Amino acid sequence: MILQRTIPYNPLMPRPLPGVQPFDLADWLHIDEAYAGQMARRDALLAGQGAQVLAMAPAALDAAQELLDMVLLDVTHKPGFVQGAGYVQRPDGCHVAIDPAAPLACLGRLVQDDFCILQKQGDEHVLTAAVLCFPASWSLDEKFMRPLVGIHTPVDSYTDQMARRVQRLFDGVQVGRPLWRFNALWYADAELHQPRRENDRRPERGRQDTSFMRSERQCILRLPKTGAVVFSIHTYVVHRSDVVGADTLGAETLG
Repeated sequence: MILQRTIPYNPLMPRPLPGVQPFDLADWLHIDEAYAGQMARRDALLAGQGAQVLAMAPAALDAAQELLDMVLLDVTHKPGFVQGAGYVQRPDGCHVAIDPAAPLACLGRLVQDDFCILQKQGDEHVLTAAVLCFPASWSLDEKFMRPLVGIHTPVDSYTDQMARRVQRLFDGVQVGRPLWRFNALWYADAELHQPRRENDRRPERGRQDTSFMRSERQCILRLPKTGAVVFSIHTYVVHRSDVVGADTLGAETLG
């Protein structure tokens, strides 16, 4: 199992949707104690299931390259990363070749975050590129090239009113003024790669099926050159016993 010991915020703290707040861009990408394990899992997924975890429309290449440059600049300031001629050595010792023609694959092997790129088409932002190794009950191939409303099908809480609020949020996010939010999801196992199709039924779950808390730290930022919006996802998975307050909740409240 690949687990963190803690989550750097309280995932059970109630917040009204969409629950966003600003953050300092210097605090964007987190490297935590699960780095080596999560990166090994990402390497395996990218090598063996690339078609399921990578997607990019040709029109998103410039944005993906800009994002790669931004991440490379960020990790130069983080302990354990060493940049060489055409490669980066990760904190776990692995070398990642930097290929500007395959920016998403490079991104997927550098940091723990997944990255989705959304570009404005008409009145909506559309998912035009992503590296998504650790989906939480959704499938990239099913959501690729869909607008925000289609991406959130069939989320019950994503009402028409919520859709308008989220679209305004994506329209309004400014360069250098990123936003973040978190969620809290209970799973029966700690597997990070949890794809699910829209029509697959959610399993009925009791307390025995809520052994692990999965929380995503989701960041929203605008790229300064291309203007694309980046939605990054850092996944934390901890055992239920390490979640403060979890044992005061009944299983029926842990949807």
